[in-house]
Amino acid sequence: MEYRPFGKTGLDVSAVGFGCWEIGGGYGDIEADEFNRAIDRALDLGVNCFDTAEGYGMGASERALGKALGARRKEAIVVTKFGMNYRDKPNFRDSSRERVLSSIDKSLENLGTDWVDVFLVHWPDRNTPFDETMRALQEVVDSGKVRFVGLSNFKSDEIESCMQVRPVDVVQYGWNLFDRRMQRDILPLCKEHEIGFMAYGSLAYGLLTGAFTKDTNFESDDWRSRASKMGNIKLFETLFGPDHFPRNIQVVEDLKAVAARHGKSLPQLALRWATTNPVVSTALVGCRNVAEVEDNVGAVAWTIPQDEVAEIDAIFERHGVDPVPERWVEEI
Repeated sequence: MEYRPFGKTGLDVSAVGFGCWEIGGGYGDIEADEFNRAIDRALDLGVNCFDTAEGYGMGASERALGKALGARRKEAIVVTKFGMNYRDKPNFRDSSRERVLSSIDKSLENLGTDWVDVFLVHWPDRNTPFDETMRALQEVVDSGKVRFVGLSNFKSDEIESCMQVRPVDVVQYGWNLFDRRMQRDILPLCKEHEIGFMAYGSLAYGLLTGAFTKDTNFESDDWRSRASKMGNIKLFETLFGPDHFPRNIQVVEDLKAVAARHGKSLPQLALRWATTNPVVSTALVGCRNVAEVEDNVGAVAWTIPQDEVAEIDAIFERHGVDPVPERWVEEI
């Protein structure tokens, strides 16, 4: 396994991390026993970063991860998040001091642990002053319940505002071949301040698995079908909407040829690309079973040559797919 500095935390994190979004329910079926075996195999292969959130099934994902880690908890860097999916709150978000203190206790109970390594604000709650949130995060660090704290999906000026109160240790953002918005200002900011960067959506929510074709029809109950119709989430419309999906599939087919030259799968190419930027600490990917864990680990210990990085960019340009569109920037 390849390990990287997790910002200035002093932790070394595996370049490929294990995302636990799907096990929270509502995003496809995962057998609990298969998930447990996948976690165990990931640890055996050196994966040490495991990402979950209170909002993934309102505790369901955390409970599944805690059970799967079991006696091997100390081998893992556990990251969880709070602050969203509260149906009684505006925009479903709440990062008040009261919520910070209550959520960490719930997460610790769900995970069956005395501490979490990283505690993140899942999405910015702009109805609560950021200084209140950051001071509360410092409280849970001082209590020993949390080692490091950070932000997810905040704009760069919001990160800077939060840093006026206490350092931001780690951040988490969408980052993949089809979504490179963060290269504009978030990644440079992380480099300047040595903030650990976690990439989620590394396989573009299934698009970079290579499992879809131009004839793929997402059923009405598939979250990708619902999300692509949400006018306020242009990311999913641009990935899976009818005006974009066919061109994206053409890109995927050409990327498969690049991966094949190295004897790699498309997901391995996508994960390797996601970690090509040295600022990226870890690229998260969901794993349903042992086979997927083993395939994802094949993304380390090789390099995409610079001429092929340029070739990949040319593939997107040839098919008219812009991975850094202006219109996405204000929609995180």
